Amino acid sequence: MEVIKIKPDNITDVDWKILNELYPNNLKEIIKKLESKYPVQYLIGNVEFCDSIIEVNENVLIPRFETEYFVEKINKKLKIFSQNTLKILDIGTGSGCIIISLAKKNNQYFEAIDISFSALEVAKKNAINNNVNIFFKEKNILKEELDNDFDIIISNPPYVDFNEPVDIAIKYEPQNAIFANKGGLEFYERILKIIKNKPKIIAFEIGMNQGKEIEKMAKEKFPEATISIEKDLTSKNRYIFIENS
Repeated sequence: MEVIKIKPDNITDVDWKILNELYPNNLKEIIKKLESKYPVQYLIGNVEFCDSIIEVNENVLIPRFETEYFVEKINKKLKIFSQNTLKILDIGTGSGCIIISLAKKNNQYFEAIDISFSALEVAKKNAINNNVNIFFKEKNILKEELDNDFDIIISNPPYVDFNEPVDIAIKYEPQNAIFANKGGLEFYERILKIIKNKPKIIAFEIGMNQGKEIEKMAKEKFPEATISIEKDLTSKNRYIFIENS
């Protein structure tokens, strides 16, 4: 009972129990970290995401619930192509949470790229732990082209503007996975530019105020595509789907 009394208010009982098991001899240091807004997910070392256990550390962004709903939406769209052989690419894969979750429910070819070698090491381990086959490659899309054409392209890229106010807790996460130039639109612009074919679906997770700008870019690139801006579970515009017939 003595240990429970010092549990920080913003930590769940389940997480606190895990922290007690992981750090029985230095809980004071752990509490100090938590008080400085250090993410409990990094201390525990993993998160549950779409029925998978995804390992995380300071080399990767912590998966958010908005991204789980993004995966759910993509899975529904992929059902239409269940009889097709598809090449699916995840740009800026980070921990691999999106592509791994898709690979567990779809029998297709999956490829994922990221600028960070350290992030890819985490993603590769997560793929092994979740028993899925994904080809991972280190690539800087701001300077390099895509190697192949893909049927489905997915990305939850950095989209926060450098001047946008943010939660102090994100200072512990990789900044290159969060912030982007051009008002946060840099990666959407670049991804659309380097796509050479006409994918069946391009799916982006976006900032809640970026939909119209990205829709405009997409229409310029794919004038005949069906483009939809969709909301997350809190009714914020959070996803955009560009679908080519």
